[in-house]
Amino acid sequence: MPVYNHARLFSSVVKKMQSLGLPIIVVNDGSDDENSRILQQLASEIENVDLVALEENQGKGGAVTEGIRHAFHRGYSHAFQVDADGQHNLEDIESFVECSRAHPDAIICGHPVYDSSVPLGRLIPRYITHFWVWVETLSFSIIDSMCGFRLYPVKPAFDLIESEYLGKRMDFDTEILVRSYWRQVPIVFKPTRVIYPEDGISHFNLLNDNWLITKMHTRLFFGMLLRLPQLLKRKFFKKMSLEKNTKAEQHWSLKSEKGAVWGIKFLVNTYRILGKRAFYLLLHPIITYFVLTSPRVRGASRQFWNNFYQYQGINKKIGIKIIYRHVYAFGCAAIDKIACWLGDIKQDSIEFESRYLIEKIATSGKGAVFIGSHLGNLEVCRAIGETAEEIKINAVVFNQHATKFNSVLNQANEKVSVNIIQAQTMGAETAILLEEKVSAGEVVIIVGDRTSTSTYGRVRYARFLGHKAPFAEGPYILAGLLDCPVYLMFCLKQSGKYHIYLEHFADSLKFPRRFRDEKLAQTIERYAERLEHYCIKAPEQWFNFFNFWQADNPENVIRPKMNTNE
Repeated sequence: MPVYNHARLFSSVVKKMQSLGLPIIVVNDGSDDENSRILQQLASEIENVDLVALEENQGKGGAVTEGIRHAFHRGYSHAFQVDADGQHNLEDIESFVECSRAHPDAIICGHPVYDSSVPLGRLIPRYITHFWVWVETLSFSIIDSMCGFRLYPVKPAFDLIESEYLGKRMDFDTEILVRSYWRQVPIVFKPTRVIYPEDGISHFNLLNDNWLITKMHTRLFFGMLLRLPQLLKRKFFKKMSLEKNTKAEQHWSLKSEKGAVWGIKFLVNTYRILGKRAFYLLLHPIITYFVLTSPRVRGASRQFWNNFYQYQGINKKIGIKIIYRHVYAFGCAAIDKIACWLGDIKQDSIEFESRYLIEKIATSGKGAVFIGSHLGNLEVCRAIGETAEEIKINAVVFNQHATKFNSVLNQANEKVSVNIIQAQTMGAETAILLEEKVSAGEVVIIVGDRTSTSTYGRVRYARFLGHKAPFAEGPYILAGLLDCPVYLMFCLKQSGKYHIYLEHFADSLKFPRRFRDEKLAQTIERYAERLEHYCIKAPEQWFNFFNFWQADNPENVIRPKMNTNE
């Protein structure tokens, strides 16, 4: 525990830790005489406290470095770094220690969960650092590199600080983590609550420490370039080992983890600070990195364009330029999604091609099902929740990542009222809930171009761009159970405007039992035809970046393992 001129706060923190029965190494980082005297007195009064005194202030990183050295020479196997200013939730220490017992070779890092006390001046550099750490490691593995609540295996940490230069101040936490990643030290993250007490003492210097962090990222960036072949080789062989002995590809729901909450918050806050135009410029290096380091995305894009051009009778080679434009369009759609939720997309930039249908639904008093897709930007479609206030929108999503994304956007603008219903499986409970929504005159939006997250084979194959593709039965079975009008909905960006296409699909998809199988197949074929129709209007807005035509069976698709405890 590094301490610099906040000995009184340290007293309450260290007393809370006594119940754990762990020895505590306190590093007095050159505190003034009064604070040093208090620390010496407390160290003599409190059991299990080992005081290490530095003559001059080294900074947080320098103090932690001395603490790790001291722990190594005392023969400890692991050392827990914790601040003395009361920001960290000390109750989590035990669970971190348990996690370390399960992963003894790993650094166990805190993934901070903030409350409203966090200063904006601390958040912005944090999000910038997240981006640069992704670049420096060519990986999204490091969720947070700045939290000082972490548990180190002492030997690899000691070897690192003795052999390489590390920052001495607030740049230390990030640098030791990135360099540990380069050395292939495992890193495990656990969420932990972090607060900024009103009476807290912070030694973070906004200008000086951000300058040191900038220099640190410069060192790490060039260090990454020197290690580029090694990092790319590591990334490649990791992917190869996952795919070894199987031809199956990961299911789409396993491929969304890069959209974690901290990344989404980074996007939202960057948009708020820089604005849309600056964000578009920032998007280019991000998309370049993403395209270069994601062979799966390149392969999915290439497959789509090959099928698209073959269907159009065009013989065209799919180069990196086409793929880049495709992924860049996806990045622009993410910006539009944020802009929509923040209220920056005005009504004069949205064209409803069938506005009368919205009015018809609103005045009928009867609910409806809208079947959408991942063609275009469904979030702009959900803006109907703001433009037609008399219609309540409920969006059904089938993986937790989409729920997290929308929860962040809803926090950003509470005025946009769209209820997100997360359903890993479509059971009776979910069906009853949706039936209540429709009976109350509300709209349920569900996508029709993603297969089930949990069940193999619940699909019908229909031709899409000249090739058979699996389409989930679930959306149409659900619509049949709800026994209400069904509409297809697409939103495409054309000539700088968002065109929302809403078309009547069926008065009801509730079919007689003896014709159900045949009617279900015909319904899915009709949906595939309409999806194809709109896809031809704006092919670059096809955002299914996975093997869309892959057969839906265990030999070809790896589905996520269901966790019954969540």
